[in-house]
Amino acid sequence: MTGTSNGHVPVLIVGAGPTGITAATLLAQCGVDCLILDRWPGVYPQPRAVHLDDEIYRVIARLGIADEFAAISRPTLGLRLLDSRFQVLAEFIRDNSRSVNGFPQANMFDQPEFEALLRANLKHYPNAQLRGDAEVTDVTADDNRLRVTFTDRTDGHVRHVEADYLLGCDGANSLVRAKIGSAMRDLNFEQRWLVVDVATSDTNGADLHQWEGVHQVCDPARAGTYMRIGTSRYRWEFQLLAGESADNFGTLNALRPLIAPWTAGLQDGQLTLLRVTEYTFRAQIADRWRRANIFILGDAAHLTPPFIGQGMGAGVRDAMNLAWKIAGVRNGTLAADVLDTYEQERKPHTRHMIRLALNVGQAMTGGGHLGNLVRRAVLPRLRLIPGLRDKVLGSTTPALPSSALVFKSRRPRQLAGTLCPNSLLANDQRLDDVLGTGFALITVDPPGAADDAALRRRGVVVLVAEPGSALETWLRRGRAMGAIVRPDRTVMRAGRDIAGLCAWTATVIKAA
Repeated sequence: MTGTSNGHVPVLIVGAGPTGITAATLLAQCGVDCLILDRWPGVYPQPRAVHLDDEIYRVIARLGIADEFAAISRPTLGLRLLDSRFQVLAEFIRDNSRSVNGFPQANMFDQPEFEALLRANLKHYPNAQLRGDAEVTDVTADDNRLRVTFTDRTDGHVRHVEADYLLGCDGANSLVRAKIGSAMRDLNFEQRWLVVDVATSDTNGADLHQWEGVHQVCDPARAGTYMRIGTSRYRWEFQLLAGESADNFGTLNALRPLIAPWTAGLQDGQLTLLRVTEYTFRAQIADRWRRANIFILGDAAHLTPPFIGQGMGAGVRDAMNLAWKIAGVRNGTLAADVLDTYEQERKPHTRHMIRLALNVGQAMTGGGHLGNLVRRAVLPRLRLIPGLRDKVLGSTTPALPSSALVFKSRRPRQLAGTLCPNSLLANDQRLDDVLGTGFALITVDPPGAADDAALRRRGVVVLVAEPGSALETWLRRGRAMGAIVRPDRTVMRAGRDIAGLCAWTATVIKAA
């Protein structure tokens, strides 16, 4: 069928999942026009991700929907490790008021509800357009000209659109990844798991009456996880045995042997089976994330096993890392080569998180009979080790590596590459709300008048930390008097010489 042209857009995004919608919203907030193409007519109805941490919650607040997300999510109490007889091996209670990011450290939610919220929020930005029923079939690039071909699934017409930048947020089977000549590299993990979603009836007041945290069954014969994800919604995940499939567990009666430890007090009529499906969990990372102005994000670039609940969050981090850089290059405040930092920063961070997930999974469920004996001996004593509770429950992810936008010295305990705290300030506002969406200098000593004026010409907000405040304490613990903070709230550079920080910033950020 003859194709028709849809014109030109600065940024085209393939895929309207959480990663794609987040990227589009962040770009729109920076004034960058973008178009999202997605093969589905609306939100994909099946729940997949159910957890995000306080770093990702902070991004959600940046999108402007923190209160709305709070209404559909449920902070979780912590982690309980159980043996194969469902005896408690260890319990780690989370204090959700302690997060340096200003939000609960672990949050359960229903992904379709979350995606609907993201899409409703996107409508507030007329420069971001979402087109469903649009299946991308080809991508061509030459001489900095990107051309995307897609089929309108409502009428079968083939259409074309040109773009300056293309973001492939199109999932594990990414067409965009294939088009840039990238391939997934396997990290030697593949397991088949059963995923079960159940609701209790609102009319009969049924409740499972379980401990309000994540339950991890540390059984190498049948590892399992239980989570409450809403007022009346529950999720189980069980490792499938050889020869089993989701077809073996398609009814409540068939599932009862697996979920009985949590549902023994309820009749089948009090439970509604929402979904039973099989997932093959993998650990993979793409060998390249970019070709020219084509980038891949989210599951198109990496797949993380579920043991630390970071799969969806990794894609949101990709979007947060890349969107402001594209906006800065487009508006002339950043050099084009800063786009190299996307893969330089995100790939090592993502690899670390995948390795962490693999290690946690092995520690909780691996080792066979010997592993069980070790867990029974060691896990009950873990909570007695000073500082270990915070390591088990902590949500802080690794610092980003050095790049053109992360300047690290040789000093220990440095701040560069880490997130600045989203501290509550004296006016009862959070730091992020005060700084806005651009660069900032957080300092103990205000810069001189000339430096201050130069920073402001570059759109850099200057914030002087109050004496004795949490921000001052953060700077001094990092052995710094000031820190230059990026739009994604990562520290670019920190140090004691405020004038030197200002001079370095002028070499990175051009005047607006």
